[in-house]
Amino acid sequence: MSEQIVTVDIGGTHARFALAGIEGGRVVSLGDATTLHTSDHASFQTAWQDFEHRQGGVLPRAVAIAIAGPTRGEVIRFTNNPWIIRPALIGEKLNVDRFVLVNDFEAVGHAVAQAGECHFERLTGPETPLPTTGTISVIGPGTGLGVAYIRRDGDDYHVQATEGGHIDFAPLDSIEDAILARLRKRHRRVSAERIVSGPGIVDIYETLASIEGRAITPLDDREIWGRGMSGSDSLAAAAVDRFCLSLGSVAGDVALAQGASGVVIAGGLGLRIRDSLARSGFPERFVEKGRFENFMAAIPVKLITHPQPGLFGAAAAFARRHA
Repeated sequence: MSEQIVTVDIGGTHARFALAGIEGGRVVSLGDATTLHTSDHASFQTAWQDFEHRQGGVLPRAVAIAIAGPTRGEVIRFTNNPWIIRPALIGEKLNVDRFVLVNDFEAVGHAVAQAGECHFERLTGPETPLPTTGTISVIGPGTGLGVAYIRRDGDDYHVQATEGGHIDFAPLDSIEDAILARLRKRHRRVSAERIVSGPGIVDIYETLASIEGRAITPLDDREIWGRGMSGSDSLAAAAVDRFCLSLGSVAGDVALAQGASGVVIAGGLGLRIRDSLARSGFPERFVEKGRFENFMAAIPVKLITHPQPGLFGAAAAFARRHA
């Protein structure tokens, strides 16, 4: 018989809540998500009470919480909202008996491990499902660059979050040399995350403008992404294509470093640029690893299309912990 729990995905702007069913270490159902603005609530507890009220005043006494940030320490603070969470008080504040706290990208790893094949879309590599044994690399460009891996052995698996987004950025052509040079003026060491993340599009865009001798109009990353995806600004569109190239290179580097037999691109930004990834040089850049090109070409690379990987993955982490 399945057990029902609450699953929560907390970011800087939104906190998402849902009810999930778990059984035998896996998620067997996920209800509709309720999305609350963190700015509308003084604390996580009051947001929880809001969700509780919407559910008729009674919630299961178990919760899985995915957090955009570190989950260790006596006090958990958020970068982009004023909430704090004291893990020692979760049971008392939320009236629950059991809880699991995981990093948001670790939750995504659990989602990749448990989601059905229908939630994956091929980006490059063979038209085969992700392998059931070996290592699956998970790369998620967003506000930063999340990197994790899953070690699979049939139905058993282990998720390991990493700081792989902070590997050195390795330019492959003169344009990327120029992007690196621009960033080196501000940062002694330039990591992949400086380019392959949502905010990284700004430096890509401004570098391309400089190469063409155009006056640089200050735009934030959301404006550039919007213009680039709509095609209303040819320079912004070129920046999006350049981002996809760099993401392909970084994903290939991560796969090599982790010994991956499969790769998954995750995150909301990945979904937004799915069409751009398919028609850009992402596939070619992924396999361009010199003597290892044939090896790389045999790796299936997928995009996870699950609508709520954070909620699903947090519930999956709980299910594994309490199987």
